[in-house]
Amino acid sequence: MNIEKFAYYGDKKIKIKDVPTSSKPYDVEKERIIDETEKMKPQIEDLQEKLYAEAKEGLIIIIQAIDAAGKDSTIKHVMSGVNPQGVSVTAFKQPSSEELAHGFLWRAEKAVPRRGYIGIMNRSYYEDVLVVKVHNLQKTYKMPKRCVDMPAADFFKNRYKHIRNYEEYLSDNGYRVIKIFLNVSAEKQKERFLERIDNPAKNWKFSADDLSERALWDEYQKAFEDMINETATKTSEWYVLPADQKWFTRYLVSKIILKTLKKMNPKYPEVSKEDKEELEECRNELLAQK
Repeated sequence: MNIEKFAYYGDKKIKIKDVPTSSKPYDVEKERIIDETEKMKPQIEDLQEKLYAEAKEGLIIIIQAIDAAGKDSTIKHVMSGVNPQGVSVTAFKQPSSEELAHGFLWRAEKAVPRRGYIGIMNRSYYEDVLVVKVHNLQKTYKMPKRCVDMPAADFFKNRYKHIRNYEEYLSDNGYRVIKIFLNVSAEKQKERFLERIDNPAKNWKFSADDLSERALWDEYQKAFEDMINETATKTSEWYVLPADQKWFTRYLVSKIILKTLKKMNPKYPEVSKEDKEELEECRNELLAQK
């Protein structure tokens, strides 16, 4: 399956309501897709090991979605085969008072991994053009009037600009950024919420606040749409993936990661002549030992 059909580079506008949330339009067989997903794991593992050893580029994976779209399970499943030593995961929750006292990209910069690593952002700085936008939280910020006393459209236009510039900055400093939006349907979200309520092992995942946020479904869908249209670029595209079937989502995310790692083409560092001679000396010394 060509993953490009799910990609947005800023040259075309997206209408979220017109984009499939299910695997059904793609006429795929579940068992074959699951098998192909498993086959990609060792390839991703091999490339990640080379990425870590070479330490020239870093990979940042951003996953955005509404509640119950499957962010956590997708991250857990897709990255299960990689070396945890070279992976960091940051969950962006409600900002702390310390974080609110800085620029909105400050906490994101702290989550950027060193080159050679894969950094996964479970939600991200994009929350500042999503939940902030839906709830008009910018009006509550302790900032100068010149920064917040303006129409909301102008405020978020500035935010989109800063995000585009920041992602260009990351690219110029040796990072690839994969941005994934998990597009789940309202029906599937309802089903997963009910499962969290009915299954005692999943009760901890549900909060009454989830229902109040669900009531703002249309506002969030519009915010997601604007987010993609305003920040998709040729060097930092968005992938909008159907999220009603987790097995299909995991397959697509694996394909995107594998495609990106292949494009990065990491290699094990070459050993110098001097280092090879030293290795040979160490080898001979080991052979001589009991």
